[in-house]
This record gives sequence, C-alpha cells and structure tokens, in this order.
Amino acid sequence: MEKTNLTTLLGIKHPIIMAPMFLVSNTKMVIEGMKSGVAGCIPALNYRTLEELRASVKELKAAKVEGGSFGYNLIVNKSNIKYKEQLRVLCEEKVDFIITSLGSPEETIREAHKAGVKVFCDVTDLAFAKKVESLKGDALIAVNNQAGGHRGEIDPKTLIEQLNEGTSLPVISAGGVGCKADIDSMISYGAVGVSVGSPFIASIEGGVSDEYKQACVDYGEKDIVMTERISGTPCTVINTPYVQKVGTKQSWLESILNKNKTLKKWVKMVRFYIGMKATEKAATQVTYKTVWVAGPSIEHTKAILPVKDIVTHLTV
Repeated sequence: MEKTNLTTLLGIKHPIIMAPMFLVSNTKMVIEGMKSGVAGCIPALNYRTLEELRASVKELKAAKVEGGSFGYNLIVNKSNIKYKEQLRVLCEEKVDFIITSLGSPEETIREAHKAGVKVFCDVTDLAFAKKVESLKGDALIAVNNQAGGHRGEIDPKTLIEQLNEGTSLPVISAGGVGCKADIDSMISYGAVGVSVGSPFIASIEGGVSDEYKQACVDYGEKDIVMTERISGTPCTVINTPYVQKVGTKQSWLESILNKNKTLKKWVKMVRFYIGMKATEKAATQVTYKTVWVAGPSIEHTKAILPVKDIVTHLTV
C-alpha cells in the first residue's frame, strides 16, 4: 500500500492502527499486528493494576519488530480514577504512542512529550480538533459515524475534509473500515491512515469469548444499533435478542439525572463504571444478558481468523 504520513510517523509498513478495544485488545494481538507491519493499541483500563500495565508494556517492548509499533489508550476524564498513574507508567516506559479519549488531552500531551512519546487524540468535530492542535498533539483520530463503540456524528469524508481544512495535524480516520477498499477511500479523502477495531474482534488472539467472536461473523451492518443503556453515552452494539428486549434508550430516571447539572458528572461516572462491568461480563461469559459492542464494519467479517490474516485482508 502507498506510504502515508502514518507509516513514517510510527515506522510501520501499513497505515493501520489496530484500535484499542475494551477487553478485546491484548498483547498477543498487538504482537501479531506488529509482525504484520501495523501498529497496535491497548486500553490501559484493560489492566486492573499498574503492575499488570507495566508488565504488558515490557512484553511489547521485548517483542517489537521493525515495521511495527505499539501504544496505549487513556481515558482522560474523571471517570478514570487511575488516569494519572497510568500516564506516569506509560511515560516511564516510553511507549511509542498514546491515544487519548473522552476528555482534555492537555496533561497527557505535556507529560508524554517530555518522555518522547507521541500523542494522538480522539476527536469528533473541528472545534475539538483545533483545541488538540493548540495543545500540540501529534495527530487526530477522526472518530466518524461509522465507528464502533462511542462513535461520532459526522460521516468519514466530511469529517476528514473538515479536519484537514481546519488544522495542520495528520488525520487518522476511525470507523467504517472493513476491507482494503475502505482504507483506500479514507486515504483518498485525505486521511494519513486508519484506526481499525471491529474487524479484529473475531481474531483468534482476541481476548473475548468465542461466542462474541462468532456473533461478529453471524451478524452484519444492518444488525448494529445505538444504545444509551451501557455507559450513558450512545454506543454501538450488536442487536441481540437481549438488546431488543431491554431497549436502547435511557430510563426516565437516568434521563432526569443526566439533565441535572449538579448530579450529571457523578451519574456519568457511575453509569460508566456499571457499563464497563456489564460489558466485561458479556465479553467473557455468555448469559442471556448479552451486550456485544461492535461497529458496522463487521459486515466484512466472514470467519474467526488470526490477526495476520485479518491484516492481509485489509492490505491486499
């Protein structure tokens, strides 16, 4: 594939970041991704302790090969009480890059740059992208309306063009990529590379149940719906019978609490925690209360495959 700024920025062969996915991403996936010439990223919250997080970084550093790269995702708002300590560990260990989500990246950019660590920031619109530029972030992760999980509201082409016209930072498109043609389209719109998540859920190395992986094979784009019932923030999930049963809208009580300025931030923190625990249970064990997070790009997922084969599908 044609070289882009992302390949130069991270020293990788293909302009692809294996996106950080709660519970799904792990060191096995990232190591196989690096061997295949892409970058891999893991949510720091996948690790319960700082010792486990540090051990995972050391494992990836030892396994790193030329043409591959690795990083970690940080939730940088108050819902993540471990944020500052996680940032300290990642800077001490000098990971290749950090992706920030759901909050101001100012402190992360400042501290990471001191350690020589690059910072890419999730953005969903031009206003926030301009703030990232003013803080001297290294690149934008343009989360569009085709992304899995917490997605944006703007279509890929429009968002990429807006960010390129309004800022000078490299734009990495996130969402709507399930095959090589999709990557080619994002780059033609002006992206320097892509962040790809959902196609890697159904990987042999993925850290979730076989039932979750098989659901990504059996369901498709038409089966993805938005729900407010996980974290209080709209999130895309597979429309399983359980999701259909409980519905996708907040309860009347949740809606009232979210409108109260005094209580809103505390409600969001509690909902975020409850949602994480529910997602964790669904990802690792099968019950009738199954909520599987995924994006519409699972349309291209036809089998559970090794990471290296998924990379091949995306690049050849």
